[in-house]
Amino acid sequence: MWTAYEVNHGEFKSTIAPALSTARYMKLPVVYARKSKPITMPDQVYLTLAPSHTKGRMVELIVSPEYLGRGERVLIIDDFLASGATILGLVRLAHAAGAQIVGIGTLIEKSFEGGRKELEFLQVPVISLVTVVSMHDNEIQLL
Repeated sequence: MWTAYEVNHGEFKSTIAPALSTARYMKLPVVYARKSKPITMPDQVYLTLAPSHTKGRMVELIVSPEYLGRGERVLIIDDFLASGATILGLVRLAHAAGAQIVGIGTLIEKSFEGGRKELEFLQVPVISLVTVVSMHDNEIQLL
């Protein structure tokens, strides 16, 4: 089990609760990608850049190699699937470690941003709890 969430000044963001719930239900460990390197993390890490929708800039995604290894099977849990860029960053980290992506779960998918299509090459299940098909004139249409 692997997930990404933001840590800003000690405040946990929206992905940690669904990732922990999924992990508990499936009896799997959780590994998360950090957006900044804590002093307790080793010097050598897996690191990639991904665009952040909420910050409007590139952010680092960092995982310690002691928690993600060759041959591990990885389920990515994230809050949003929009363009797919952040999830692709997590895929790059897993592949750098020699791990295999076996599935992707998101809370909300913005299907009009095309992220699912960007992930098709992985040939793994992509499950979203809610799919937003459009957002126009103060209206949100769900699938």
